[in-house]
Formats: sequence, structure tokens, C-alpha cells
Amino acid sequence: MPRLFCANAEAVSNQEIENIMNTWKKTTSAFSFAVVSAGLCLSATAQVPNPTAVAPGAQSAEVMASGPNGTYIYHVKVVERQLDAVNFLNRSGATKIGFMGTELMPNARGEAKVESVTGKSKISMRISGLTPANGFGPEYLTYVLWAISPDGHPQNLGELELAGDKANLDVSSSFQSFGMIITAEPYYAVSQPSDVVVAKGVILDKTQGVLEQVNAHYQLLPRGIYAPTDGSHSVFNPITDREHYPLALYEAHNAERIAMMAGADRYAGDIMQEVKTDINNADAMQANPHRDVHMIFTDARQAIQRAEDARIVSLRKEAQLREQQNQNEKVAAQQEAQEANANAANAQAQADAAAAAKAKADADRERAEAEAANARAQAAAAQQQAQASQQSAEEAREKLKSQLNAVLQTTESARGLIVNMNDVLFDTGKFTLKSDAQVRLAKISTILELYPNLKVQVEGYTDSTGTPAFNQTLSENRADTVKNFLVQNGVPQPNVSAQGFGATNFVADNATVQGRQQNRRVNLVVSGASIGVSGDAASSQQQ
Repeated sequence: MPRLFCANAEAVSNQEIENIMNTWKKTTSAFSFAVVSAGLCLSATAQVPNPTAVAPGAQSAEVMASGPNGTYIYHVKVVERQLDAVNFLNRSGATKIGFMGTELMPNARGEAKVESVTGKSKISMRISGLTPANGFGPEYLTYVLWAISPDGHPQNLGELELAGDKANLDVSSSFQSFGMIITAEPYYAVSQPSDVVVAKGVILDKTQGVLEQVNAHYQLLPRGIYAPTDGSHSVFNPITDREHYPLALYEAHNAERIAMMAGADRYAGDIMQEVKTDINNADAMQANPHRDVHMIFTDARQAIQRAEDARIVSLRKEAQLREQQNQNEKVAAQQEAQEANANAANAQAQADAAAAAKAKADADRERAEAEAANARAQAAAAQQQAQASQQSAEEAREKLKSQLNAVLQTTESARGLIVNMNDVLFDTGKFTLKSDAQVRLAKISTILELYPNLKVQVEGYTDSTGTPAFNQTLSENRADTVKNFLVQNGVPQPNVSAQGFGATNFVADNATVQGRQQNRRVNLVVSGASIGVSGDAASSQQQ
């Protein structure tokens, strides 16, 4: 009895094996066994590609190649065909469907009896006029019968094993509505039909029963280019010492190599190890003078099924990797676009701010001219941004310096504007502010309130008189006193810091009374981006 497409091979009769071997011996002298590169990408229909499918992108235009008899046998693109499908109504009795050869095998003729029973359709088919599958290419070793549902889903019904030019098959299908085709394949366990369709089911005049005729659209995945001049799509590796191997063992070797070309050694190494073990066992038994033919067929067909499983696993894993790569590229592109948009928005905002600052600085009598200059500045803002920002900061710093200098002595340094409070604003050895000092600091606070983004670092210093510990404590207390006064008078607390440096960073000679008086001081170091001095620079201690 012919074997069905299943996970495990089953035993066959001695007569069947003898018929297969005799048929194979008649055909193997005409060719050497070879394996071609398998298509490694999933089809657009999310079905597993046939092992002989060409990889997407291998050919951008339609290409046709001819077989030995000059007949065009494939197109290098996904082929969609129409097929007459029949709705075999449940328990409507048996009916007959004909099989007619295609242009690839015009002499093929056959018939199938189909009977719908509960949950399945029983099929008994007979066909003649078939020639060995390797006539379409050395990678084709067998024929497979397919059921095609109206929505295009294929179902592998089983392998057609030739006895001469004839083949019989008794199988069942889970489909109720379907058409049937026969294709040449590299091994029996394929999951998707190739486009080498040698025969298809046709409705006969004598077809009986209640029928529903539909057009089933199905896709056939084409083979690659097999000409020796197109070596990137084929790998010829003749096996000249195995001409008398059983067909199933040829299929096992074919399935193993196709799976390897699909990357199964990387993605399904454990399964491929089992495949190698099965093939090695079958080869060893074939070489044994006391060979067990049943065991050869069992191991070979088990290797075929496992190799197809490994191939499918590999294709799916590669598809997942490609999908992940595409997703990563998509995310990267989105992030790049978002970053570009953010940079553009930031640049526009900075340009707008620079233009507004420049416009405010212009005199009223020049308002019309300033507005025109503002429009020109916006157009060229990207190039002038640094210069405009620096100019604005310098103007703001000079203005602030003038305001502060009107209250207390203010000098400019790399750290920022330094406001100097000398020792006469405190009682000797004390850190309480005198009334005059409070008045001046109140004015300073009012000025700083106008610049809410500025930072103020209060630094206390003493002369060298007294112990280091006393001087350190005194400098810290005086700095804290000034800080607290500023905060109480409206300067934001987060913007003010205080630190005492004791008897360090002298600005005059401690040997004289005047020099020691200059060294006893509290400095306000004013900094911020709006006046062109960073906070890091301000916090760096200067000598």
C-alpha cells in the first residue's frame, strides 16, 4: 500500500519495494544525483516555500528556461494558477474526477474516485503516462499528489511511486472542497508544491453527485536557475557511486542537503544530527550484503521528514531574524526622524530667542529698521546663532555690571562678575551685617531679582591674623550671613550658595594694615548663561 505524508515512515510490502527498485534502476543510468540551492525566504502567503523555490530578488525580471525537449518548464517568479475545485458534499456518494497531463507531461491520464464521509474525503486515484521526475532536473526525484482548497491552501496527500509509467494512491483529505494537482518534487515530505505541475484534476462529463464548481487560486513556488552558468543559484554535486540506491535513500540525501542549504545546521542542529544518524544507518544497511530493505526505507523516510522539519524551522528562524532586523531599522529610522525634528525645533526656538533679544535692544527710533533686521536674522539664524547669543550675553553682562557697580565695587573675571564687600561692613571679628551693609545688599538683591536665572556664590575670606580654625569659621559665618540676607530679600534660594575659604586667596600683602583690610572681604560671584558665564566656571576657585 502506498505510504502517506506522515511524521514516521511505515513498513511496505516486498513486492512494492521490488517495483520501486526496478523502476529506479531503469532511470538512474540517465542522470547523476544532484542537489540545488533551496529558496530561503518565506512566501508572501506566509506558507513554507518549496525546497526548489528561488530566493526573492534572485531575478528582477521574468526569465524562462527550457527542458531537454525544448518545452518551457518554469518561470522565475511566483506563479498563480487557477484550478477547478469541487465541493464533495458530505455523504453524497462517490464521484469520479479525471486527471489530465499539463504541457509538461501531455501523455499523463488518470482518474480518481472521491467519496465524502464524516470528517474527511476518501480518494482513490490511478494515473499512467508518467515519466521519471528527474527529467525536469536532477533535483526532482518523485511525484506528490496535492489537494488545493478554494482559498489556495495546499495539502500534501502522499507520494506517487512509479511502477513503470503508472502510479496508484489511496488516501484521504480533511478538505471537503478541493481540486487536485500532481507536481515533481525533490522528496516526498515537502510542505508547498513546486511549479512543475505535470497533471491536474478535471471535471468529467460522468462526474456524479451534487457538485459546486469553484475556481481555486493557488500559488506555486518556482525553482531556481539550474544552468551551470548561473552558479549562484545551483550546486551540482553528482553522486556517481549510488546509482542502485533505493529512491527513498536518494530522497533522504536530497532532503538533507537542501535543509543544510537552508541553514539547518545553524538553526536546527539537533534535528540535523538525527537526520545524519538516520541516513548513516540507511547507507550502512544498504552496503550490508544482508541488508534489511524495510529498515532502509524506514530510516530513509524518517530522515526525509526530519530534514523537512529542520528546513522549515530554519526558514522560520531566518524570517524572524529578518523581521527583527527590519523592525530595528524601522525603529532607528523613526528615532532619527524624531531627533531631526527635535533638533530643528530647538534650532528654531534658539533662533527666535536670539531675534527677540536683538529686537528689544534696538532703540525706538530704529524700530522699523530693527524689525527688518529681525526678519533677516531669523532667515540666517542657523549661521548667526552663536554670534547673536554671545553678543546678547555680553550686553546683559555689561548692563548688570554697571548696575551692581553703582552699589558695590564690581569687577569682571573668567568666573563671572565679582561684587566685593570689604571688612568695614562687619564688626571686627563678627559676622553680623552693619546697617550700611544691609542697605547695600538690599539693593543688590533687588538687582538680582531681575535676573532669576543667575547663580550667586558667596565666598568669605580673612587675613592671616588669628588661628586657621577661627579664620575658617569666621569666613563661613560671614558668607552664610550674606547668603541668608539675599534669600530673605527675594533672591531664589536654589540660586545662592555660600562657602568660606578662611585665610586663603589673598589679594594684598598681609604685612600691612591696608593689605589685611583688603584680604578681609566677602565676594559675590555672579554667573549664568544669560551673561555668558557657566556655573562650572563660577564654582572653580581662582587664585
